[in-house]
Amino acid sequence: MEKRYEEHAYVLDFLPHGRHGSRPSYRAGALVQVLGEEYFTLLEAIVREGIILKSFERVYVGKKARHKITYIIGRISYDELTTTAKMELATAAEKIVLNRERWFINFFNTAQAITPRMHALELIPGIGKKYMWQILDERERKPFENFEDLQQRANMPTPSKLVAKRVLEELAGESKHRLFTRAP
Repeated sequence: MEKRYEEHAYVLDFLPHGRHGSRPSYRAGALVQVLGEEYFTLLEAIVREGIILKSFERVYVGKKARHKITYIIGRISYDELTTTAKMELATAAEKIVLNRERWFINFFNTAQAITPRMHALELIPGIGKKYMWQILDERERKPFENFEDLQQRANMPTPSKLVAKRVLEELAGESKHRLFTRAP
């Protein structure tokens, strides 16, 4: 299986003096916790000296020369996030969902049943059988074009918020099925 890396991520928490506690301090300096925009990977990284990052700032974390990040420490679990990072997670996830609206609309247009009794759409919080059938009926007539189209035609709550909520559930390990995130 090919390794998939995040190219960009959104800042959840910037710790100018690093983190006290479990991690070794041999890599002193500012630390940042980020949420990857492609696979919703939670990462911790060392920030370049003199750089100050703000919440929700989009930073490059890919393999090439990084301007704001010097070193990616690695993936972290939801439980390793700071309190601030946990509080910012929902907003950052929704921001990513909105920025990748086309990808998520494609998901709503193509999602299939996972088991004979459960459809992938039902794994999204707020979408039960009723909304699932409305989505399936409407997409059969004509594929959805954007979140607004989906919301109006399926007569459902804000899709970006529902998807972001699902991402949080997956990151927190509250579901055995993964629709949008990578397994830790």
